[in-house]
Amino acid sequence: MAVDFKVIIVGSGMMGAAAARHLSGMIEGVALIGPGEPAERKSHHGVFASHYDEARITRCFDDNMVWATLAARSLDRYREIEAKSGISFFSEVGCLFAGPPARPGQGFLGRALQVSEALDLDVEMLTSAALQERFPQFDLNPSFNGYFEARRAGHINPRALVRAQTKLAGQAGVTVIDATVASVRDEGTFVEVHTDGMHYTAERVLVAAGGFSNFNDLLPAATDVRLAARTVAFFELGEREMAVLSEMPSTIVFGDRDEDHVYILPPVRYPDGKTYLKLGGDLEARSFDTLEDVGAWFRSDGDLVERDLLVSTALQLMPALAGCPTTSAPCVATFTATAYPYVGYTDSPRIAVLSGGNFVAAKSSDELGRLGAVVMTQGWLCAEDFGQELTPVFR
Repeated sequence: MAVDFKVIIVGSGMMGAAAARHLSGMIEGVALIGPGEPAERKSHHGVFASHYDEARITRCFDDNMVWATLAARSLDRYREIEAKSGISFFSEVGCLFAGPPARPGQGFLGRALQVSEALDLDVEMLTSAALQERFPQFDLNPSFNGYFEARRAGHINPRALVRAQTKLAGQAGVTVIDATVASVRDEGTFVEVHTDGMHYTAERVLVAAGGFSNFNDLLPAATDVRLAARTVAFFELGEREMAVLSEMPSTIVFGDRDEDHVYILPPVRYPDGKTYLKLGGDLEARSFDTLEDVGAWFRSDGDLVERDLLVSTALQLMPALAGCPTTSAPCVATFTATAYPYVGYTDSPRIAVLSGGNFVAAKSSDELGRLGAVVMTQGWLCAEDFGQELTPVFR
């Protein structure tokens, strides 16, 4: 039978929109289906996405060669995407890591230094004295060293990046459909995709629905993932705080253990016209198994105990924040069994999956979208594209 499209991408977030843009240069007959950001988060009872924000850290410095390479390949294309779309999303303010002195091959910082040498990254190592002098915004442990990636690092605006990817995909012929997919079914020789009130057919489907990929009958079998709650804290900044913090880079500060870290986004203006500094961590153990629980979490303000811990940590690291109004918001991280994204086919030769950000994939989303497009056209990923590492695991 004649199908509506050659490929339908389910999910129009950071990975799905990127996949649509890349596919638009490979084949014709592509559709991108996914809902836009809800106007009122707390009253919305559909699906959500974690890119509803203005800032995510981007950098290549990483303790894992796969993740570092995915980020570097994405960074290679940032300026081209901005130029072609006319939408700016990358702020090259640099990224600072601070923590106990690194020992080669040990802990995140020790391993990251080895990876940075292998990839010839431009990372400046700072002694504790140099760290304090260079970044006086912070009140850091006097024994900490710094590792600063000044170029090709900083933060991206995920909302703007998705807009840019979607705009370029649409200009290249991709059909962009604003709808929530209710089911995806392999009908033997084609795939049927149902939305609220409509259905579409395709030769193949790529499910890129993030933390919602295991819901709504999108996949023949659930991927082996854990959906974890994350809370972020925001400090509303005034002129006094901006005078101190306006020149700071994106920052990740470690404690004695790798788990004891926080990430800090520099001041960013949000849609309400106010400027916020955002801070998050990796402390919560709550996980979700149902669509209802994930939706309820996205409608909340996150975990208030976690918020208070983040606020306390921020005030220790940046005393200039004292007295700033604080708020919090929820996020969901999708952790895979392999600690890598899943990019590949399910048991169905017509339905593939692209998901599993592991809380660090925003910076790598364009390359992950390209890999999803390769799977849709080639059918597999070669070793250079980390085919073995990115193989999906199903329950």
